[in-house]
Amino acid sequence: MAETTLLLVITKLGIAVAGETLKLAKPLLAKKSQLVAALPANMKLIKDELEMINAFLKEIGIKGDNGEVMETWIRQVRRLAYDMEDVVDQFMYFVGENKMTGSWASLKKIFKKPHSSISLDDIATRADAVNKDLIELSKRVTRWTKPISGMSYIPDTYHDGEQLLYHPGQDRSIHDDELIGIYANKETLIEMLHLKDPSMRTIAVWGMGGIGKSTLVNNVYTNELSHFGCRAWVSISQSYKLDDIWRNMLTELLGKENRGDAEKMNSAELRAELKKILDKKRYLIILDDVWKAADVFKITEVLVDNGLGSRVIVTTRIEGVASIAEDGCKIKLEPLSDHDAWLLFCRKAFPNIESHTCPPELCECGKAIVGKCDGLPLALVAIGSLLSLNTKSNKKWRIFCDQLISELHNNENLNRVEKILNLSYKHLPNYLKNCFLYCAMFPEDYLLHRKMLIRLWIAEGFIEQRGTSSVEDIAEGYLIELVQRSMLHVVNKNSFDRIRCLRMHDLVRDLAISQCKKESFCTVYDDTHGVVVQSGLDPRRVAVLHCNNDIRSSIDSTRLRTFISFDTSIVSSTWSSFIPSESRYLAVLDLSGLPIETLPNSVGELFNLRYLCLDDTNVKLLPKSMKKLHNLQTLSLERTNLLQLPKEFSDLKKLRHLLIWKVIDETFTSFSNWESVEAFQGLWKLKELQTLNEVRATKVFVAELGNLSQLRSLCITHIRSSHCVQLCDSLSKMHHLSRLNIRAYNEDELLMLEDLTLPNPLDKLDLVGRLSEGTLESPFFSTYGNRLLKMEVSWCHLAENPMACLLELSNLTDLRLTRAYTGQQLIFHAKWLEHLKKVVLSDLPQVNQICIHEGALVSLEYLQIDNLKELREVPTGIKFLSSIKEAYFTKMHPDFILQMGTLDHIPKVHWSAQGNAGVSTLQIEDVNLPASTSNNNPQWRILGGGWVFI
Repeated sequence: MAETTLLLVITKLGIAVAGETLKLAKPLLAKKSQLVAALPANMKLIKDELEMINAFLKEIGIKGDNGEVMETWIRQVRRLAYDMEDVVDQFMYFVGENKMTGSWASLKKIFKKPHSSISLDDIATRADAVNKDLIELSKRVTRWTKPISGMSYIPDTYHDGEQLLYHPGQDRSIHDDELIGIYANKETLIEMLHLKDPSMRTIAVWGMGGIGKSTLVNNVYTNELSHFGCRAWVSISQSYKLDDIWRNMLTELLGKENRGDAEKMNSAELRAELKKILDKKRYLIILDDVWKAADVFKITEVLVDNGLGSRVIVTTRIEGVASIAEDGCKIKLEPLSDHDAWLLFCRKAFPNIESHTCPPELCECGKAIVGKCDGLPLALVAIGSLLSLNTKSNKKWRIFCDQLISELHNNENLNRVEKILNLSYKHLPNYLKNCFLYCAMFPEDYLLHRKMLIRLWIAEGFIEQRGTSSVEDIAEGYLIELVQRSMLHVVNKNSFDRIRCLRMHDLVRDLAISQCKKESFCTVYDDTHGVVVQSGLDPRRVAVLHCNNDIRSSIDSTRLRTFISFDTSIVSSTWSSFIPSESRYLAVLDLSGLPIETLPNSVGELFNLRYLCLDDTNVKLLPKSMKKLHNLQTLSLERTNLLQLPKEFSDLKKLRHLLIWKVIDETFTSFSNWESVEAFQGLWKLKELQTLNEVRATKVFVAELGNLSQLRSLCITHIRSSHCVQLCDSLSKMHHLSRLNIRAYNEDELLMLEDLTLPNPLDKLDLVGRLSEGTLESPFFSTYGNRLLKMEVSWCHLAENPMACLLELSNLTDLRLTRAYTGQQLIFHAKWLEHLKKVVLSDLPQVNQICIHEGALVSLEYLQIDNLKELREVPTGIKFLSSIKEAYFTKMHPDFILQMGTLDHIPKVHWSAQGNAGVSTLQIEDVNLPASTSNNNPQWRILGGGWVFI
């Protein structure tokens, strides 16, 4: 993965030596030493040399083990690349300062400050040293590789080595009684084979490596052969030769005894012979482990649609490949349930024990091992089989469990698991590798939230600009691609199918951590058991999972780029040691959850800082020195005590995401549940802002708001009636806005938004406060109402049934009403809101009847009714909601609870009534509502005094 390191540095160097940058740098370099004057030329030489090294690494196919000499050389290349990254970042900072101040005189003042420990002379000297080292390094690779190999280091075929490591589907000797947890998928696959449609059909079976795709398909392939006139199983690799694939297919069709005939044929002859054989027979072709959809189209050129019901089954790890099959012909395999995983493990670990029962003394340790496999059949079978050969002692199993990742790497009976899982990583495009490894920094089973991950990747410089798309949109595309490649797994999506949070499979994470160590990508610090667990000898990034000691002696802070703490008990001396000037290259600093009240002034010296997160801390004030953080992109202070920012923050011109608010009412039942930040003078000058949550309105700010034309998400509070005309005017200038939250000054203030108009549709709209007559018929609603996907209306006290007012919002998927209606009846008529998936009705004090007509809310999956104290009967017609999956009834009248026996068609029902709480569910499951207002689980939110999944 050295290529990804080089690409990042090459990109930065490209910016540094570009004409515009050098023009800005000219005053810096004038009348300086010869070495300083030669700095741009030196950087250009370094860029060119790194480009050649990068091309060399691609040419030799650095995709796995390449011998100790080459691996050592790559480590040295990476170290020099990191050195150069530090140099170019420092150089760009000085150039940026020159642009900000506009004069050399003011720059001299900066250079003379006593805290500055580096000068242009230092930068030029370091760049010159890197250049000389690179030249020597380029000579060294020739000196040491040729004597060892005796020939060119470039192999004939890019992935020949991979073919020897792993042929997907080669181990197909699985008995029927060993197929655990895949019976339903087996039946589905058989049904697809025997669809009445006589045309040729392509079926896709997809999922992550080791999930059992080939095992499932082979079982069906073997058992269904009698229904097909001929069949062939062909394994595909990332770098196949089309003629070889056709030749193997023909050999399988003719029988291996006739392989000689196929060997002699050229491409045209192979094509003709295959079409001839397949023309008159019902055939079954398996294309195993396909990596690109285009490969399927090329390979299947020889397949004839003869109207006999022939089938092609494709197995793949890539969703994009699976998409070539019709929707009714795709099967996605998921990890086994805990129950099935345990059964499979025990079947392999105790093959000679009756019923394959685990001895009681091994159960605890055995379940810990199974837990680490996280439902992956490949690992369960391999590990269970290995343990079946060992002594059945708790001590030995415990040692094995503690060393599982090392065993996967070093034990020859298990390293096939690692190799199969690592294939997915090796085949990632370079632009995704850093993004993937970054996810390994987070704790096991941690929920990775889309927005957070995207902002971190951008801060790290992993996202390449493409065309006119925003880097946020490009990063979201990267994230989706990792999901489609089965490298990350979606845990939760919002109502309009956008990813909300993800997780990494436990084994994939462990192997990614091993790769991080190899690449010196990061350190994952954990001293829970008195032993420090960390990865990487010279890491650029540190994630602290648990810290009982001072880690300063374990980390070289001078080279650090990222510091993220997940341990909220970490001592102050640990995190504060990364803020002084020796950590001046820090790009990411996340101290969320720590008991911090202030930041030192030295935080202003972190010139490279792009991401600063202080969520859930006690911070009340930020130092004015932060105005020097001219590279800062994300500043997050959610659920802190800070409500004011210095006016000097208007200098942070690169700020893209500003998130600041303070919890006021932890029950979240009042109008003012939280307080927002004051709009400081010049806030409207931050022209790159995309997210502004939350800010208090003032007359001046509302008038200037239209200058923030790049905003995509805005939450503005304390709106008075007198602000509304100007607010509508400012909002009409925002061409990128997709999420808007408007909150009135108090519950009596009237939001006069009847003239609201926007140049583009919104995805989400929240209106909190009394609405003037005609607001829901404003130009915005008449023009774009049918494009709105999510809406919340709160504290508006509508007298008429709000459902009738919202009828035109035909594509709404999520609706929340809180204190929004003063009537007694809520009626949902047939064909109303047919796309709605989620409804939350909270604190509607007069509602005593809810009626759902047949044909209404036909897509509803989630229903929350909270604190409707007058509602004593289950909603009439709730039986018509056939798609509903989960319902919450919280703080309800006791009579309502007595009626809940009529909700048997809903898989999960949670309820509470005046101090009593319960859960009714069709599967055994604990009620796991969070106990505090911590936002560790941002998909939960307090409604009516209880936690609700949103």
